[in-house]
Amino acid sequence: MTASTATTADTFRPALHYATRNTWLNDPNGLIFHGGLYHLYYQNNPLDNVWGNMSWGHATSPDLLTWTEHPVAISCDEQEDIFSGSIVFDRHNTSGFGTAETAPLVAMYTSAFKPASAHHGVQAQSLAYSLDGGYTWTKHTANPVLDRGSAEFRDPKVFRYTGEDGSYWVMVAVEATDFQVVLYKSEDLAKWELLSTFGPANATGGVWECPDLFALPLDGEADNLKWVLTVNLNPGGPNDGSAGQYFVGEFDGTTFTSSTTVTEGPQDPARLAEYQWLDWGRDYYAAVSFSDAPDDRRLMIAWMNNWQYANQIPTSPWRSPMSLARVVSLRTVDGKPRLVQQIAEDPASISNLEPSFTLESAEISNETRIIDGASGSVQRIELTFTPGTADDFGLIVRGDETHGTRVGILPAQGRLFVDRTASGQSDFHESFASIDSAPILPIGGSYRLTVVVDHCSVEVFAQGGLVTMTELIFPSSTSTDVSLYASGGTATVSSLNLTTFS
Repeated sequence: MTASTATTADTFRPALHYATRNTWLNDPNGLIFHGGLYHLYYQNNPLDNVWGNMSWGHATSPDLLTWTEHPVAISCDEQEDIFSGSIVFDRHNTSGFGTAETAPLVAMYTSAFKPASAHHGVQAQSLAYSLDGGYTWTKHTANPVLDRGSAEFRDPKVFRYTGEDGSYWVMVAVEATDFQVVLYKSEDLAKWELLSTFGPANATGGVWECPDLFALPLDGEADNLKWVLTVNLNPGGPNDGSAGQYFVGEFDGTTFTSSTTVTEGPQDPARLAEYQWLDWGRDYYAAVSFSDAPDDRRLMIAWMNNWQYANQIPTSPWRSPMSLARVVSLRTVDGKPRLVQQIAEDPASISNLEPSFTLESAEISNETRIIDGASGSVQRIELTFTPGTADDFGLIVRGDETHGTRVGILPAQGRLFVDRTASGQSDFHESFASIDSAPILPIGGSYRLTVVVDHCSVEVFAQGGLVTMTELIFPSSTSTDVSLYASGGTATVSSLNLTTFS
């Protein structure tokens, strides 16, 4: 990883995560690897740092860590706002937007039509295309290309499917307030035929948004592909507010069939913890994956914020960062398929990851112990705990004498938690100061954590990425201590490797 330095005037600007220079962002859109670069498009207000004037911003990176912001890619106008969507490389020019020399990139996005439009009040799907690698875009003159007459039809994710019936484009979108995923097919990206629908199922505590559908080998077996359907919802997450869930099953080119559905129809609040969540933290929303990622990796990025307080977080002049990119895989755990998520670094970017601090073993007993020589505000911490008699144990990051963010384990309850009630600034919204938790079980008698700390966030990858938690924090620039703690008994840190970037 590499890190830029936050200035005094911009204390919370992330060093390892993407944020705009001076505007608002939310959902990642149009993620694609093209021309040797990762392209990140996103919901953007180019005129302010709160939600509004929805357009597509644009940034590129060679390594998923160092990002360059570009001018607005697809702008709103008097007719429409540009809501979420996706981009494909139309390498065979099925759309006809390309030339003999240049295959187009084609963006499919949701047009949220304004009063000046003949489609006012409708959300429908539209196209734009680029012939210069994704930097300038032309809206299709025949937009919208798919209109259901719905006010809540949005967020198309398009991919190329090849099966027994041939090869064609598939679109996955949502009827948001019906808790329904709708699937369409097309030969040319302009004329669409309904395939099937999925849902309601599992979590329906808020509108469904930003779906994705992709295949992954189960347990690394290339001949055992399973399909993963992700659906974000707001509100209704496991720790309140925005979140993302997933289903695992089969897709035959027409219908997605889930093998992991817990409840169909309306959500059962008593079974919320049984649903499969992309992330158990408060600040991981609208996650979608890249098209054409190198080495067939499935890479995902999410918006690192929560609609409960998104417009109020204390950052300026920018507002809202993106999560780190994650590589996702599928593993059998206790007889069921589970997503595993790990930090997705480009191989060329990790050559300088030698730890700046190591600790081979330490027993902690009814204490909070500051680790001398380990302070910092941007860090990657890898550690393994072996439980003893303690009721809870863990570490505290971005701390000082009175503040800090606690990442802890309650072994008797089988819970991992992040406590940000004393993390720094938290009074900007009544729901921000929280203690959020996720289920966790020991593996081989131990708990293994990777914690990525940035100027305004903590991302926790537990047990090799089987459980993740993502949380915004807003600590003082002087809160840089790292501590280990145990309450009500003992715990042992059997290894700790820490890399400090600033």
